[in-house]
Amino acid sequence: MIQTADNKRPRLSPAEKAGIGAVLFALLLLPLDARIAAVPLVLFFLLCMVAPFMPGFGFFLPVISRGRTDRAIVALTFDDGPNPDSTPFLLDLLDRHQAVATFFVNGRTARRHPHLIREIVARGHTIGNHSYSHDNFVMFKRPRTLIREIEATQRVLRRCGVVPLLFRPPVGVTSPRLCNAMEATGMVVVNFSRRAGDMGNRRVHHLAERILKRLRPGDIIMLHDIPPATETLDEEWRRQVEAVMAGIRQSGLVVVPLEQVIDRPVMETV
Repeated sequence: MIQTADNKRPRLSPAEKAGIGAVLFALLLLPLDARIAAVPLVLFFLLCMVAPFMPGFGFFLPVISRGRTDRAIVALTFDDGPNPDSTPFLLDLLDRHQAVATFFVNGRTARRHPHLIREIVARGHTIGNHSYSHDNFVMFKRPRTLIREIEATQRVLRRCGVVPLLFRPPVGVTSPRLCNAMEATGMVVVNFSRRAGDMGNRRVHHLAERILKRLRPGDIIMLHDIPPATETLDEEWRRQVEAVMAGIRQSGLVVVPLEQVIDRPVMETV
């Protein structure tokens, strides 16, 4: 169940509603044919298997993946940093375009490069929590493990003067266990509505085209703060990110802070 902000009776998640509906429908069909009665249950099971891999689908818990706005604005986010071989380039690029971004960072890399966390904030950008180890399968582990990942990153970032209020799960994967973790940590899930499928900057060619071709007002763009594996790919990645920034402006959209798109704060400072 999803706990409401005013602590009234918890409301059911879409997954719980779908599960109840599937059971009731199966009971109605059971007198007719037991095989047909199994169909809604099978469909519900398949939906539960697919839903975790749909970043914008708040099936198990509320997920913010885009802003509800008609204004010509988008938000820019970078995952998996900080990294001394990519973060400084991104910060300089954002400065040139007078754009503000949110960096969803991993606790392990933030612990290695606290100066980059401080530099991100000093340049006017914001920080989100992206787990400690970036384990792609952490959503399917025990809730205690997931909470430990989130809280470990919070401790690292607090030492840098930052307290993130938003969590982005690794690869945007959600699960029923994430709901408990958000309640325990007081955080909110923010995913994305536009990504390039770059596989962590392993697939950088045509990155800008994939981002820009269906970009809409209110989109949350997700890119990666990771240097590609080779110098040639790194040069191409830098050109592509430059093209993304130029293309956003040419399309008549403006990059604004994430908090303006989703109408909620991203972090606090201590």
